Amino acid sequence: MRSTNSARIPVGISQCLIGDPVRFNAGHKHSRLCTEQLGALFELRPFCPEVAIGLGTPRKPIRLAGDPAAPRAVGTVDHTLDVTDALQQYADDVSVLCEELCGFIFMQKSPSCGMERVKVYEPNGHPAPATGQGIFAARLMQTNPLLPVEEEGRLNDPVLRENFVNRVIVYSHWQQLLREELSPSRLLAFHARHKYLLMAHQSPSYRKMGQMLANPGRGAALRDTADAYFAELMAALRRPASRRGHSNVLQHVAGHFKKVLNPPEKAELQQLINHYRSGIVPLVVPVTLLQHHLLRHPDPYLQQQAYLQPHPPELSLRNAI
Repeated sequence: MRSTNSARIPVGISQCLIGDPVRFNAGHKHSRLCTEQLGALFELRPFCPEVAIGLGTPRKPIRLAGDPAAPRAVGTVDHTLDVTDALQQYADDVSVLCEELCGFIFMQKSPSCGMERVKVYEPNGHPAPATGQGIFAARLMQTNPLLPVEEEGRLNDPVLRENFVNRVIVYSHWQQLLREELSPSRLLAFHARHKYLLMAHQSPSYRKMGQMLANPGRGAALRDTADAYFAELMAALRRPASRRGHSNVLQHVAGHFKKVLNPPEKAELQQLINHYRSGIVPLVVPVTLLQHHLLRHPDPYLQQQAYLQPHPPELSLRNAI
Protein backbone atom coordinates (compact mmCIF):
# COMPACT_ATOMS: atom_id res chain seq x y z
CA MET A 1 0.00 0.00 0.00
CA ARG A 2 0.97 3.59 -0.54
CA SER A 3 2.36 5.16 2.62
CA THR A 4 0.33 8.20 3.55
CA ASN A 5 3.43 9.61 5.26
CA SER A 6 5.92 9.38 2.42
CA ALA A 7 4.29 9.57 -1.01
CA ARG A 8 1.66 12.26 -1.39
CA ILE A 9 -1.60 11.13 -2.97
CA PRO A 10 -2.50 12.81 -6.31
CA VAL A 11 -5.69 14.85 -6.00
CA GLY A 12 -7.11 17.23 -8.60
CA ILE A 13 -8.12 20.73 -7.57
CA SER A 14 -9.68 23.78 -9.20
CA GLN A 15 -6.66 25.90 -10.06
CA CYS A 16 -7.95 29.14 -8.52
CA LEU A 17 -7.89 27.41 -5.12
CA ILE A 18 -4.11 27.13 -5.10
CA GLY A 19 -3.78 30.88 -5.65
CA ASP A 20 -3.27 31.05 -9.40
CA PRO A 21 -4.96 34.12 -11.01
CA VAL A 22 -7.13 32.17 -13.45
CA ARG A 23 -10.61 33.46 -12.61
CA PHE A 24 -12.61 35.53 -15.10
CA ASN A 25 -11.43 38.74 -13.37
CA ALA A 26 -7.79 37.55 -13.24
CA GLY A 27 -8.20 36.89 -9.53
CA HIS A 28 -7.98 33.73 -7.46
CA LYS A 29 -9.68 32.00 -4.51
CA HIS A 30 -6.61 30.73 -2.66
CA SER A 31 -7.54 28.20 0.02
CA ARG A 32 -4.93 27.83 2.74
CA LEU A 33 -6.91 24.88 4.06
CA CYS A 34 -6.21 23.07 0.80
CA THR A 35 -2.65 24.16 0.11
CA GLU A 36 -1.28 24.10 3.65
CA GLN A 37 -3.23 21.44 5.55
CA LEU A 38 -4.39 19.04 2.85
CA GLY A 39 -1.36 19.79 0.70
CA ALA A 40 0.81 18.05 3.31
CA LEU A 41 -0.91 14.77 2.38
CA PHE A 42 -2.10 15.37 -1.17
CA GLU A 43 -0.14 16.18 -4.31
CA LEU A 44 -2.51 18.88 -5.53
CA ARG A 45 -2.78 18.90 -9.32
CA PRO A 46 -4.46 22.10 -10.56
CA PHE A 47 -7.00 22.29 -13.38
CA CYS A 48 -8.85 25.33 -14.73
CA PRO A 49 -11.37 24.12 -17.32
CA GLU A 50 -12.24 27.60 -18.60
CA VAL A 51 -8.61 28.51 -19.27
CA ALA A 52 -7.93 25.05 -20.69
CA ILE A 53 -10.61 25.46 -23.37
CA GLY A 54 -9.14 28.79 -24.42
CA LEU A 55 -11.30 31.42 -22.72
CA GLY A 56 -8.26 33.32 -21.45
CA THR A 57 -7.67 35.52 -18.39
CA PRO A 58 -9.25 37.96 -17.79
CA ARG A 59 -12.39 37.05 -19.71
CA LYS A 60 -16.08 37.76 -19.89
CA PRO A 61 -17.78 35.39 -17.46
CA ILE A 62 -20.01 32.46 -18.30
CA ARG A 63 -23.03 31.16 -16.45
CA LEU A 64 -25.41 28.21 -16.52
CA ALA A 65 -28.67 28.67 -18.43
CA GLY A 66 -31.66 26.57 -19.43
CA ASP A 67 -32.86 23.38 -17.79
CA PRO A 68 -31.25 22.99 -14.32
CA ALA A 69 -31.12 19.23 -14.91
CA ALA A 70 -29.12 19.72 -18.13
CA PRO A 71 -27.91 23.34 -18.25
CA ARG A 72 -25.70 24.95 -20.86
CA ALA A 73 -22.65 27.10 -20.10
CA VAL A 74 -23.09 30.34 -22.03
CA GLY A 75 -21.65 33.82 -22.03
CA THR A 76 -23.26 36.36 -19.72
CA VAL A 77 -22.84 39.10 -22.34
CA ASP A 78 -22.74 37.17 -25.61
CA HIS A 79 -25.44 34.54 -25.19
CA THR A 80 -24.40 32.89 -28.46
CA LEU A 81 -21.17 31.78 -26.76
CA ASP A 82 -21.78 28.19 -25.65
CA VAL A 83 -18.82 26.29 -24.16
CA THR A 84 -20.75 23.34 -22.75
CA ASP A 85 -19.36 20.76 -25.17
CA ALA A 86 -15.81 22.04 -24.76
CA LEU A 87 -16.01 21.81 -20.95
CA GLN A 88 -17.41 18.29 -21.15
CA GLN A 89 -14.69 17.24 -23.58
CA TYR A 90 -12.02 18.65 -21.26
CA ALA A 91 -13.50 16.62 -18.37
CA ASP A 92 -13.22 13.51 -20.55
CA ASP A 93 -9.61 14.40 -21.39
CA VAL A 94 -8.76 14.78 -17.69
CA SER A 95 -10.38 11.42 -16.92
CA VAL A 96 -8.24 9.68 -19.55
CA LEU A 97 -4.94 11.47 -18.99
CA CYS A 98 -5.10 11.58 -15.18
CA GLU A 99 -6.32 8.12 -14.22
CA GLU A 100 -4.03 8.18 -11.17
CA LEU A 101 -6.08 10.92 -9.46
CA CYS A 102 -7.56 9.69 -6.17
CA GLY A 103 -9.89 12.62 -5.54
CA PHE A 104 -10.90 16.09 -6.67
CA ILE A 105 -11.56 19.37 -4.85
CA PHE A 106 -13.89 21.73 -6.72
CA MET A 107 -14.50 25.48 -6.47
CA GLN A 108 -18.03 26.03 -5.27
CA LYS A 109 -20.70 27.97 -7.20
CA SER A 110 -18.62 27.91 -10.40
CA PRO A 111 -20.47 27.30 -13.71
CA SER A 112 -17.65 24.96 -14.67
CA CYS A 113 -16.46 23.50 -11.33
CA GLY A 114 -19.39 23.81 -8.92
CA MET A 115 -20.28 20.41 -7.48
CA GLU A 116 -23.79 21.45 -6.51
CA ARG A 117 -26.07 24.45 -5.89
CA VAL A 118 -24.82 26.45 -8.89
CA LYS A 119 -27.23 29.15 -10.09
CA VAL A 120 -28.99 28.43 -13.36
CA TYR A 121 -30.52 31.39 -15.21
CA GLU A 122 -33.82 31.52 -17.07
CA PRO A 123 -34.27 33.28 -20.46
CA ASN A 124 -35.49 36.42 -18.65
CA GLY A 125 -32.14 36.65 -16.84
CA HIS A 126 -33.50 35.68 -13.44
CA PRO A 127 -32.11 32.71 -11.47
CA ALA A 128 -34.25 29.59 -11.73
CA PRO A 129 -35.74 28.14 -8.52
CA ALA A 130 -33.66 24.98 -8.99
CA THR A 131 -29.89 24.90 -9.10
CA GLY A 132 -27.46 22.79 -11.10
CA GLN A 133 -23.90 21.50 -11.31
CA GLY A 134 -20.90 23.02 -13.05
CA ILE A 135 -20.44 21.46 -16.49
CA PHE A 136 -16.87 20.20 -15.95
CA ALA A 137 -17.59 18.91 -12.45
CA ALA A 138 -20.79 17.14 -13.49
CA ARG A 139 -19.10 15.35 -16.38
CA LEU A 140 -16.05 14.38 -14.30
CA MET A 141 -18.27 12.93 -11.56
CA GLN A 142 -20.45 11.14 -14.10
CA THR A 143 -17.41 9.55 -15.75
CA ASN A 144 -15.75 8.69 -12.42
CA PRO A 145 -18.64 7.88 -10.06
CA LEU A 146 -16.42 6.32 -7.37
CA LEU A 147 -13.86 9.13 -7.27
CA PRO A 148 -13.99 11.02 -3.93
CA VAL A 149 -14.99 14.63 -4.63
CA GLU A 150 -15.72 17.63 -2.44
CA GLU A 151 -16.12 21.39 -2.64
CA GLU A 152 -13.60 23.65 -0.93
CA GLY A 153 -16.25 25.44 1.10
CA ARG A 154 -17.66 22.20 2.50
CA LEU A 155 -14.18 21.15 3.59
CA ASN A 156 -14.36 23.78 6.33
CA ASP A 157 -16.75 21.40 8.09
CA PRO A 158 -14.42 19.13 10.14
CA VAL A 159 -16.69 16.09 9.72
CA LEU A 160 -16.83 16.46 5.93
CA ARG A 161 -13.10 17.19 5.79
CA GLU A 162 -12.18 14.04 7.71
CA ASN A 163 -14.61 12.01 5.63
CA PHE A 164 -13.14 13.26 2.36
CA VAL A 165 -9.56 12.54 3.47
CA ASN A 166 -10.56 9.03 4.57
CA ARG A 167 -12.20 8.32 1.22
CA VAL A 168 -9.20 9.58 -0.74
CA ILE A 169 -6.81 7.41 1.28
CA VAL A 170 -8.99 4.31 0.89
CA TYR A 171 -9.30 5.01 -2.84
CA SER A 172 -5.52 5.32 -3.07
CA HIS A 173 -4.97 2.06 -1.19
CA TRP A 174 -7.41 0.30 -3.52
CA GLN A 175 -5.62 1.56 -6.62
CA GLN A 176 -2.34 0.35 -5.15
CA LEU A 177 -3.89 -3.08 -4.56
CA LEU A 178 -4.99 -3.28 -8.20
CA ARG A 179 -1.55 -2.18 -9.43
CA GLU A 180 0.28 -4.80 -7.41
CA GLU A 181 -1.87 -7.89 -7.71
CA LEU A 182 -5.50 -8.73 -7.09
CA SER A 183 -6.02 -12.08 -5.41
CA PRO A 184 -8.72 -13.53 -3.14
CA SER A 185 -6.41 -13.39 -0.11
CA ARG A 186 -5.39 -9.77 -0.72
CA LEU A 187 -9.02 -8.75 -1.28
CA LEU A 188 -10.04 -10.38 2.01
CA ALA A 189 -7.11 -8.73 3.79
CA PHE A 190 -8.15 -5.34 2.43
CA HIS A 191 -11.67 -5.90 3.70
CA ALA A 192 -10.43 -7.00 7.13
CA ARG A 193 -8.15 -3.95 7.41
CA HIS A 194 -11.07 -1.59 6.80
CA LYS A 195 -13.60 -3.43 8.99
CA TYR A 196 -13.96 -0.86 11.75
CA LEU A 197 -13.67 2.13 9.43
CA LEU A 198 -16.57 0.76 7.40
CA MET A 199 -18.57 -0.15 10.51
CA ALA A 200 -18.32 3.45 11.74
CA HIS A 201 -20.00 4.57 8.54
CA GLN A 202 -22.54 1.83 7.90
CA SER A 203 -22.43 -1.36 9.94
CA PRO A 204 -24.98 -3.22 7.73
CA SER A 205 -22.75 -2.57 4.70
CA TYR A 206 -19.87 -4.40 6.36
CA ARG A 207 -21.96 -7.55 6.76
CA LYS A 208 -23.29 -7.30 3.20
CA MET A 209 -19.82 -6.81 1.76
CA GLY A 210 -18.46 -9.72 3.78
CA GLN A 211 -21.08 -11.91 2.13
CA MET A 212 -19.96 -10.63 -1.29
CA LEU A 213 -16.46 -11.93 -0.56
CA ALA A 214 -17.55 -15.36 0.69
CA ASN A 215 -16.73 -16.81 -2.73
CA PRO A 216 -14.72 -14.17 -4.64
CA GLY A 217 -13.81 -16.49 -7.52
CA ARG A 218 -10.78 -16.31 -9.80
CA GLY A 219 -9.76 -14.45 -12.93
CA ALA A 220 -12.53 -12.40 -14.49
CA ALA A 221 -14.98 -13.46 -11.77
CA LEU A 222 -12.61 -12.15 -9.11
CA ARG A 223 -12.32 -8.78 -10.85
CA ASP A 224 -16.12 -8.56 -11.14
CA THR A 225 -16.43 -9.29 -7.41
CA ALA A 226 -13.74 -6.72 -6.60
CA ASP A 227 -15.42 -4.04 -8.73
CA ALA A 228 -18.80 -4.65 -7.08
CA TYR A 229 -17.18 -4.69 -3.65
CA PHE A 230 -15.34 -1.40 -4.17
CA ALA A 231 -18.49 0.30 -5.48
CA GLU A 232 -20.31 -0.73 -2.29
CA LEU A 233 -17.38 0.40 -0.16
CA MET A 234 -17.15 3.89 -1.64
CA ALA A 235 -20.94 4.31 -1.45
CA ALA A 236 -20.85 3.41 2.26
CA LEU A 237 -17.93 5.72 3.02
CA ARG A 238 -19.58 8.62 1.19
CA ARG A 239 -21.94 8.97 4.14
CA PRO A 240 -20.01 10.56 7.04
CA ALA A 241 -19.73 8.42 10.16
CA SER A 242 -22.06 9.50 12.96
CA ARG A 243 -21.16 9.89 16.63
CA ARG A 244 -23.24 6.79 17.24
CA GLY A 245 -21.33 4.86 14.58
CA HIS A 246 -17.98 5.88 16.03
CA SER A 247 -19.15 4.99 19.54
CA ASN A 248 -20.19 1.53 18.38
CA VAL A 249 -16.76 0.93 16.86
CA LEU A 250 -14.98 2.24 19.96
CA GLN A 251 -16.88 -0.31 22.03
CA HIS A 252 -15.90 -3.09 19.64
CA VAL A 253 -12.23 -2.09 19.83
CA ALA A 254 -12.40 -1.80 23.62
CA GLY A 255 -13.68 -5.37 23.72
CA HIS A 256 -10.29 -6.59 22.53
CA PHE A 257 -8.78 -5.39 25.83
CA LYS A 258 -11.33 -6.79 28.27
CA LYS A 259 -8.98 -9.56 29.46
CA VAL A 260 -5.85 -7.42 29.85
CA LEU A 261 -7.05 -4.17 31.43
CA ASN A 262 -7.58 -3.82 35.16
CA PRO A 263 -10.91 -2.49 36.51
CA PRO A 264 -9.77 1.17 36.83
CA GLU A 265 -8.43 1.11 33.25
CA LYS A 266 -11.68 -0.38 31.96
CA ALA A 267 -13.68 2.24 33.83
CA GLU A 268 -11.54 5.07 32.43
CA LEU A 269 -11.93 3.76 28.87
CA GLN A 270 -15.71 3.39 29.21
CA GLN A 271 -15.98 6.87 30.68
CA LEU A 272 -14.13 8.43 27.74
CA ILE A 273 -16.23 6.51 25.21
CA ASN A 274 -19.39 7.72 26.98
CA HIS A 275 -18.02 11.26 27.08
CA TYR A 276 -17.42 11.10 23.34
CA ARG A 277 -20.91 9.73 22.72
CA SER A 278 -22.32 12.64 24.75
CA GLY A 279 -20.25 15.23 22.88
CA ILE A 280 -18.07 16.16 25.86
CA VAL A 281 -14.75 15.20 24.24
CA PRO A 282 -13.67 14.84 20.57
CA LEU A 283 -13.03 11.51 18.90
CA VAL A 284 -9.26 11.84 19.24
CA VAL A 285 -9.50 11.39 23.05
CA PRO A 286 -10.85 7.81 23.27
CA VAL A 287 -8.92 6.79 20.15
CA THR A 288 -5.66 8.00 21.70
CA LEU A 289 -6.31 5.98 24.85
CA LEU A 290 -7.08 2.89 22.76
CA GLN A 291 -3.82 3.38 20.86
CA HIS A 292 -2.01 3.65 24.21
CA HIS A 293 -3.48 0.34 25.36
CA LEU A 294 -2.59 -1.22 22.02
CA LEU A 295 1.07 -0.28 22.53
CA ARG A 296 1.03 -1.95 25.94
CA HIS A 297 -0.98 -4.95 24.79
CA PRO A 298 -0.21 -5.63 21.10
CA ASP A 299 -3.02 -7.18 19.10
CA PRO A 300 -2.11 -8.09 15.48
CA TYR A 301 -5.70 -7.71 14.30
CA LEU A 302 -6.12 -4.23 15.79
CA GLN A 303 -2.66 -3.14 14.67
CA GLN A 304 -3.67 -3.53 11.04
CA GLN A 305 -6.99 -1.68 11.42
CA ALA A 306 -7.21 1.46 9.30
CA TYR A 307 -9.73 2.94 11.74
CA LEU A 308 -7.23 3.57 14.52
CA GLN A 309 -4.96 5.68 12.29
CA PRO A 310 -6.65 6.36 8.95
CA HIS A 311 -4.61 9.49 8.21
CA PRO A 312 -1.41 11.17 9.47
CA PRO A 313 -1.92 12.38 13.08
CA GLU A 314 -0.31 15.74 12.33
CA LEU A 315 -3.40 16.67 10.28
CA SER A 316 -5.39 16.66 13.56
CA LEU A 317 -8.55 15.73 11.67
CA ARG A 318 -10.16 14.03 14.65
CA ASN A 319 -9.56 16.86 17.08
CA ALA A 320 -12.79 18.64 16.14
CA ILE A 321 -15.24 15.75 15.56
